Amino acid sequence: MTKGTLCAALAVIAATTLTDGGALAQTAPDPNAVATPDATPAAAAAADNLTAVTFEGGRYLTADGVPTFKIAADGTMDWATYSGFRRYHSECHVCHGPEGEGSAYAPAIKNSAVRLSYYDFIAVVANGRTVVNAAQNQVMPTFGTNPNVMCYLDDIYTYLKARGSEALPRGRPSKKEPKPDAIRDAEAACLGL
Repeated sequence: MTKGTLCAALAVIAATTLTDGGALAQTAPDPNAVATPDATPAAAAAADNLTAVTFEGGRYLTADGVPTFKIAADGTMDWATYSGFRRYHSECHVCHGPEGEGSAYAPAIKNSAVRLSYYDFIAVVANGRTVVNAAQNQVMPTFGTNPNVMCYLDDIYTYLKARGSEALPRGRPSKKEPKPDAIRDAEAACLGL
């Protein structure tokens, strides 16, 4: 995601959050859907919202154009997911625990990456969130102005999505694809380098 695209997406999210009370929506797959023999691979991929069907801008995307992970049979993971592992443990694990498992301070965010839509996930990270009720008092600070989070948010999301779907085991990934030039360029643009 380029800096301009990221900024535009964040502006839309912020405007929607302010005007619609945060009612962002992505078409959620039907959890009770059953693949039929005549279903196409693309239709099946859209139903699970995890399967990579295209590679664009150095990232794997679902049929809906949402960033996702790709892990080869030998355990080699895509660069963005590996980068997400690094960035998550740099910025997020203090509250959300190692590998997104949760802690006494914050929930298991690996589950949130699978449960929430991509756009809702971005909105929570960018704008923060407060949940107060009889059972809990949780405050997620806003990270919308932190380039160490926002410039790598797609990477963090794909890492947590891989962890939450149990496609990626705990621990430091041992194999990764080389860093694509498109990601290198987007990173430099986002960070103003």
